[in-house]
Amino acid sequence: MTMEEGTVANQDYTQDGTVNIKGKPILRSKTGGWRACSFVVVYEVFERMAYYGISSNLVVYLTKKLHQGTVASSNNVTNWVGTIWMTPILGAYVADAFLGRYWTFTIASTIYLSGMSLLTLAVSLPSLKPPQCLEKDVTKCAKASTLQLAVFYGALYTLAVGTGGTKPNISTIGADQFDDFHPKEKLQKLSFFNWWMFSIFFGTLFANSVLVYIQDNVGWTLGYALPTLGLLVSIMIFLAGTPFYRHKVPAGSTFTRMARVIVAALRKWEVPVPSNSKELYELDKEDYAKKVNYRIDHTPTLRFLDKACVKTDSNTSPWMLCTVTQVEETKQMLRMIPILVATFVPSTMMAQINTLFVKQGTTLNRHIGSFKIPPASLAAFVTVSLLVCVVLYDRFFVKIMQRFTKNPRGITLLQRMGIGLVIHTLIMIIASGTESYRLKVAREHGVVESGAQVPLSIFILLPQFILMGTADAFLEVAKIEFFYDQAPEHMKSIGTSYSTTTLGIGNFISSFLLSTVSHVTQRNGHKGWILNNLNESHLDYYYAFFAVLNFLNLIFFAFVTRFYVYRVEVSDSIDVLAKELKEKTVSNVVNPKD
Repeated sequence: MTMEEGTVANQDYTQDGTVNIKGKPILRSKTGGWRACSFVVVYEVFERMAYYGISSNLVVYLTKKLHQGTVASSNNVTNWVGTIWMTPILGAYVADAFLGRYWTFTIASTIYLSGMSLLTLAVSLPSLKPPQCLEKDVTKCAKASTLQLAVFYGALYTLAVGTGGTKPNISTIGADQFDDFHPKEKLQKLSFFNWWMFSIFFGTLFANSVLVYIQDNVGWTLGYALPTLGLLVSIMIFLAGTPFYRHKVPAGSTFTRMARVIVAALRKWEVPVPSNSKELYELDKEDYAKKVNYRIDHTPTLRFLDKACVKTDSNTSPWMLCTVTQVEETKQMLRMIPILVATFVPSTMMAQINTLFVKQGTTLNRHIGSFKIPPASLAAFVTVSLLVCVVLYDRFFVKIMQRFTKNPRGITLLQRMGIGLVIHTLIMIIASGTESYRLKVAREHGVVESGAQVPLSIFILLPQFILMGTADAFLEVAKIEFFYDQAPEHMKSIGTSYSTTTLGIGNFISSFLLSTVSHVTQRNGHKGWILNNLNESHLDYYYAFFAVLNFLNLIFFAFVTRFYVYRVEVSDSIDVLAKELKEKTVSNVVNPKD
């Protein structure tokens, strides 16, 4: 074979270290790309339908069927959702360290399916539910037995364990189908998370409209059986795409690698760091090439950790001496933590969609003629808004901003997240004003103490739902891409789990704030802000508190982003794309169209 033929043959294989399911080098032309992603996306459409088919209306089920009050039902939803979003960090660890993304996902999806199946049984069998009750105050009804609660919550949390293995790996598997070293595939990857979110929210839209309606008007059995069946079909579709997937090889324990760096730095606390970074311990590029790994150059941030790669004596224990690359991987994971913290507050705001926002809807007029709108179905407007905004963002906003910034993404990921944070502040200001108006109308019509329906259309809540979707199009899409993109190459699943962890913590914060505010505001004989009767409550004050919290968080985000250092790209593909943009702009200036 000539050198030219060898080069061509080499280019036929992916250059980013991906392999097939048997661990062998893989041809670019026969695998990956949008073809492989189609199987992954179809799975996620059905999975989101299953998840939101449960979570969107769960607060209603807990209230009407298990007879729980406002605070208890809202907190049980946010605690469960919080667990759903926290478990992915364990699934990501298993994937990156041991099993790989594909096998972790496959095993976890079977656990997920078993949880969904058990949950369908729990809402279907009369023996697993307390007797029906027509009391206005559900807290006076018969409570669910210990066995009934054990089966129901056992199913919910089995589902949460399954999600822990699927959620951090499915989007990462999708992104892995594009080779960073191939400019065309890198360009496709820049749009991947936009279209990923666009596609999967069709499943969310179906859940928030059709499934919620079925649960409220036909029955909970069918309303849960349909997403369970959909999940089964989606797993089969995912497995059918196996021959087309590209796989990243597990690189050992992420947490162990990071722990070694921190321990080595602490053990060499008093050792000075040389001014010349070339004196720090590092392997040759050839050593990394053999392991299909990437060497990372030294950066001047978090210099204390550089002590881990200072050569002191003959002790080469991995807990005493680390490479520059290992140190830089740890730095990168730690540098993202302040950004992670800044996303806790908006995640807390998102928790209100399926709890207090839905509770508000139950107090309003939900009729359009003879049709009665399920309050949880308003979440469909979050989805529609997100779908529209993602298309407008990708097709128009990015192209307009590219002309000014010469950035292939249009604006940076952190700038995109910042816009989302501003919108979240606006949402809570509007929500507070809307709730204040609802309470005013309730007082005028004398329905405060009775808790009867307020003569206002449920559609007065639309602005806060629509703007939540707009915020998601900026913040949530950018957040997923940011934590994936900025994580080191062999820590991508852990990086992706950062974006789910923030949602989990946000839900737990929501539970804490709801309980605390409810308790504190009822002291000294006061009625309190959050009661079972929302007409006697003051959710307007609670939302105003959230608006202030969002504003303070926006200031914190602006502060920490000033010091953030983006990860250096492992390939020059992004530079090639940026150069093409500049050349295109110059060409348009020199040769303007007639």
